[in-house]
Amino acid sequence: MARIPDDVTRLAKAQNGLLARRQLRALGLTWGHVLTHLLAERWAERSPVVVSTFTGELTREQRAWLGVLHAGPPAIVGGYTALELHGLKNWHRDAITVLVDDEEHLDRLEGIDWVRTRRPLDLWHSKGHELPMARVEPAALLCAAYSPHPRMAQGLLAAVVQQRLTTVPKLRDQMERMKPLKRAPRFRVVLAEIEGGAGSLAEIDVTRMCRDYGLPRPDRQKKRKDSVGRWRYTDCEWDLPDGTVIVLEVDGAFHMEVEHWESDIKRERRITRRGRVVVRCTAREVRDEPFELAADLRSLGLAVLCA
Repeated sequence: MARIPDDVTRLAKAQNGLLARRQLRALGLTWGHVLTHLLAERWAERSPVVVSTFTGELTREQRAWLGVLHAGPPAIVGGYTALELHGLKNWHRDAITVLVDDEEHLDRLEGIDWVRTRRPLDLWHSKGHELPMARVEPAALLCAAYSPHPRMAQGLLAAVVQQRLTTVPKLRDQMERMKPLKRAPRFRVVLAEIEGGAGSLAEIDVTRMCRDYGLPRPDRQKKRKDSVGRWRYTDCEWDLPDGTVIVLEVDGAFHMEVEHWESDIKRERRITRRGRVVVRCTAREVRDEPFELAADLRSLGLAVLCA
């Protein structure tokens, strides 16, 4: 069996078992050596220019390595793929996104989307990762700028902050570095709303509803201890002059699943007190029927604050 040099073994380990043929040549491994391992089915050819030192299915991170190694420098993993690898939850996309230089013309590789850009990819590298991938801020802003749905774009920016992957100041700073950027004026407004305490797109919609229908802005993410001693964070609250507190909880789509629905009911019961009125609505209502929700809140006492 042809011996694998130690430096090849180390590189393969660092790259999740994938190697580009150009890397192998640079390390002195001849085509004959590579072919020996392929024919013995110890290695597998993953693309015309990338092999793996194992056989079998690729993991998601290995597919990302396949993409950047196939394209070669300065390619980096970007888009929702990079954000997911940074830890973003609930925004999964099946295809692996790889950002490549605008001049690159690559053949199709199954499961991988090539996104050509003139942006300075070498300046977007995330430090502390072996896999070449974009930092959270440029990845999120580029995704948001070219999302087919403006609301989805705004929701993504809220999500990366709410999930503590970045901060509003870092996103603002990156926006300045990425000029010109599509939807930048709208993003500045959204970031200001997030900085004001909105943790989701639905909470941003509540702020707009209050502004559009003359309601006072709520306190958001208020920390409350429930009846069994657990700390909870409420979506929106208003303190009325008589001491009553109006609590608005906004349910997203995942709240409709049975386990979440029951958990929310229990949560609502445990944060309800004498003088604390808990009201629930859906994110769709806030988006599509804000006038009805605003009228209901006025009838519960917010009209006093509006007077």
